[in-house]
Amino acid sequence: MTSTRRAFLHTAAATAAAPQTTSPNNKIQLGVIGCGARSQEVMRDLMATGSAQIVACSDAYQGRMERTQERVGQHVRRAADYKEILAARDIDAVCVVTPDHWHRQMILDALAAGKDVYCEKPMTYRSGEGGEIIRAAASSGRMLQIGSQVVSSAAQIEARGMVQAGKIGKVTMVRASYNRNSASGAWIYPIPPDASPKTVNWDMFLGPAPKRPFSLERFFRWRCYSDYSGGIATDLFVHLCTGIHYVLGAKAPARVVALGQLVRWKESRDVPDTLNALLEYPEGFAVNLSCSFNNQTTAESTFQFMGTEGTLELAGGLNLYPERSWEDNRWIVESWPTRLEKEYWKDPKNLQHPPKRVAVKPIPTKGENSGVAHVRAWLESIRTRKPHWEDAAVGHRAAACAHMINLAAKEHRAVEWDFAKDDIKA
Repeated sequence: MTSTRRAFLHTAAATAAAPQTTSPNNKIQLGVIGCGARSQEVMRDLMATGSAQIVACSDAYQGRMERTQERVGQHVRRAADYKEILAARDIDAVCVVTPDHWHRQMILDALAAGKDVYCEKPMTYRSGEGGEIIRAAASSGRMLQIGSQVVSSAAQIEARGMVQAGKIGKVTMVRASYNRNSASGAWIYPIPPDASPKTVNWDMFLGPAPKRPFSLERFFRWRCYSDYSGGIATDLFVHLCTGIHYVLGAKAPARVVALGQLVRWKESRDVPDTLNALLEYPEGFAVNLSCSFNNQTTAESTFQFMGTEGTLELAGGLNLYPERSWEDNRWIVESWPTRLEKEYWKDPKNLQHPPKRVAVKPIPTKGENSGVAHVRAWLESIRTRKPHWEDAAVGHRAAACAHMINLAAKEHRAVEWDFAKDDIKA
């Protein structure tokens, strides 16, 4: 046994509620709960780290587990129920990549079983679940990391450093958006030809959701239905809010207003395809979030951090736009009596000239794929027992932004955050 492996086992034994093991090659042994399209990407990223081995999977559709074995290896065990994975003593940690309505229960069960957890965003289906998960993670001693990979991108990391160094002055406004223009972008996904009650475990999918008749549309397009998802806000705005909180060091908005509409993709759906929100932060900046599934003229995802001395824009890269502001009072003083205007221009400080146009400055960023970097950080946390920045508290507040937006849009009112309670104000 190597000294590295011996140290890892000693640390795990000291902090876990249940025994943890690793393979002879010192790779962290993983179980994957939920094997859909996003999960397949997460598994690809995990394998790319070279530090983990996927040994078991569970999904309500047989075809996804079949594809997992094809992609990862036939050694991967199929579990009929996710609790089989939690009970397995040869599994160190689990990835929860399921519809949102399952996150709370699966996270709590995994922590109680002594497993470290990686959960795709949003952490919660309802804001009130956040506090319970935070407390469970703290008492269990396990590493819980939320999967909003944007904060592990080289551009976001560079932007955070530039803002903290004052490179764009005081940030007072952030504009961020997600825009798409396709059926797939609106989550109207193709359904596998072999999908049927024989290959899809409907009851397993529903879990804590309202009981409804078997529906392939609801199963494979679950993001379109409020029974299982918060739509645009929880699927896309959570990424934007997580990035904003990371770059600006913020926790949660004090107040939110929003409007949501369903204007085009009206079949097989009950969540908006167009959403706009305004968020006000106590740190002294405002956020404008927007999403349309009906137009995409720029990069799918964009951020603009607007400061008093410049703007940082993230849209496939990182660009710095220096400010060109100047005081132009000529049109004002020309309305004064001539004698007063002449006196005004005698003062040298009033004789300002337009600043020269400054070219946009692309900021070079280097780093591995953000998805790989993000899961690598989680695996490192498992070994070091030091939590990643995107822990349960961060995941709770980013998801809460989405819940506030949905509530504001639904009830046509401003929704406020209770910082003392760390939850939406009643």
